[in-house]
Amino acid sequence: MVETQKKIEPTREYAARLQALSVTEARIRRQDRLFVGAKLAAGLVALVLVVWLAKYHSSQIAYTLIPIAILVLLFVWHERLLRRLHCTRRLRAFYEQGIARIESRWAGTGQSGEQFLDPAHPYARDLDLFGKGGLFELLCTARTRAGEATLATWLLSHAAIEEIRQRQQAVQELAPQLDFRERLMLAGEEVRSGVHPESLVAWAESKTRLEPHQPLRIVLPVLAACWIASLLAWFLWDWGLAALLISVVNLALTYKLRARAESSLSKVDEASHDLDLLAAVLKEIEGMPFHSSKLVNLQQGLRSGKSYPSHAIRHLNKRVTWLDAHENWFVKVLDLFVFWTPQWLLAVEAWRELHAHDVRRWIEITGEIEALTALGCYSYEHPGDIFPEFAETGPLFRAEGLAHPLLPRGKAVSNDLQLDADLQLLVISGPNMAGKSTFIRCVGINVVLAQAGAPVCANHLTLSPLTVAASICILDSLQGGLSRFYAEILRLKTIEALSRAEAPLLFLLDELLSGTNSHDRRVGTESFVRHLLSRGAIGLITTHDLALAKIAESLPGKAANYHFSDEVEDGELRFDYKLTPGVVQTTNALQLMRSIGLPI
Repeated sequence: MVETQKKIEPTREYAARLQALSVTEARIRRQDRLFVGAKLAAGLVALVLVVWLAKYHSSQIAYTLIPIAILVLLFVWHERLLRRLHCTRRLRAFYEQGIARIESRWAGTGQSGEQFLDPAHPYARDLDLFGKGGLFELLCTARTRAGEATLATWLLSHAAIEEIRQRQQAVQELAPQLDFRERLMLAGEEVRSGVHPESLVAWAESKTRLEPHQPLRIVLPVLAACWIASLLAWFLWDWGLAALLISVVNLALTYKLRARAESSLSKVDEASHDLDLLAAVLKEIEGMPFHSSKLVNLQQGLRSGKSYPSHAIRHLNKRVTWLDAHENWFVKVLDLFVFWTPQWLLAVEAWRELHAHDVRRWIEITGEIEALTALGCYSYEHPGDIFPEFAETGPLFRAEGLAHPLLPRGKAVSNDLQLDADLQLLVISGPNMAGKSTFIRCVGINVVLAQAGAPVCANHLTLSPLTVAASICILDSLQGGLSRFYAEILRLKTIEALSRAEAPLLFLLDELLSGTNSHDRRVGTESFVRHLLSRGAIGLITTHDLALAKIAESLPGKAANYHFSDEVEDGELRFDYKLTPGVVQTTNALQLMRSIGLPI
């Protein structure tokens, strides 16, 4: 009963907030209609008054400023109201997405993270980390690209035990912070991942051709002022020659600076996308009262510079905004004589010189806190999940009630599993669709979650640091000229190399060497597995080929046979997806073929 109540709580809280937001949106819509009417009425009054006073009381035409001022105020207030309406809709979408995640309706609605998928990675594709319906999509609520990149990095590599424990504390602190996640969602405009951290950091740490300490910072504004003064002198006293001479000088200098300015401008344009979003996210992080050591240290890292990062980024954004005005045709003409672009580039470069060594740290800290916040959101939305315990020495993987986190919680079947220095290998046999591949993915993806600092889908889990490697979803490559079999043995070479890593290897092998004959498959699989076990690895292999079950018999005490089975009820196949000791005694390939109408 307690577990059911815990599972209902986040849904209930989200639903309550959605209801409050719906009420707020309805009220704002009514106010919106009132403002539209008021603006029309004020505009009509202003128009009638202008016509009437112009015709009959032209000396009192100044009174038209009153309805015009009222109309301006109505426009300002209405714009603020529309911004509130926009924020309300964004929050509604945020909580609707949260409910979709809780109810397992989230696949295809979030960030897939496919840009982080490396086909050569030892488990990313095999464990469904990225792509539609992948783990990254379930976890990621980051607003910036730095947050996405940090989260992806954590999923692709394991951290040290102390770092994992600090992340766990931070995730537990952030889990109930709904208001903080709301503010992050509303930070900046409704754009996602607009800031390119690699470009911003590269620009900040680079050297450009327009150095801010050059005399140009004095010369350019002086020459621009002289040109404007020469135009006034030409207009007032007919000093046309002076205006011409200064114009020629400024044009010559503009031409000389053009190449350097264009080079600097391209780098600034590449690095400065959506700085307002980064500044808004940083402001929320700076103002949050954190308590866990990980979050406190990260926040102090932001405050250790010359100024708050959010203020500094806003100042940069303002300078970039003024610089962007060079695209205006009127400014383009003036730019030839008043050096608009070079002057604002120098102002931007002056900012870069002041903060060059801080930007990387700001981006990294933002990414870490956003990644921790995403894991905190996942923890809040899945209160039945637990934080694993870590043993200093291994290999060890001991789980009770382990289930797949990407499956609906009401449908995912849980199993127990223990692998350690004594029992290093399970050979899992079973018919088609019985759950073999899903189970080994379940093991791998929960280890990935655990070693990222996230909660796992289990009743209990204790593990040592593990190097994960899998051969589950190996594809052939037409472009690379690789057959599936050759691609698979290349993966096995990668797995063998990883068995030399400091952390013990956890290998997950699905239908290994299925592209060759039964004899070679048996000999190759057993030899490879024996080699891994001799290096202290632990793992699971699945098979349809019952000859491979003899591998466990040849490794008494080190390996065991387990299976998933099925049964036929009323002419239909039924699966319980429970891991059971022993070798499977049933097959279902022919039954499945007949069930879809094949003539078998």
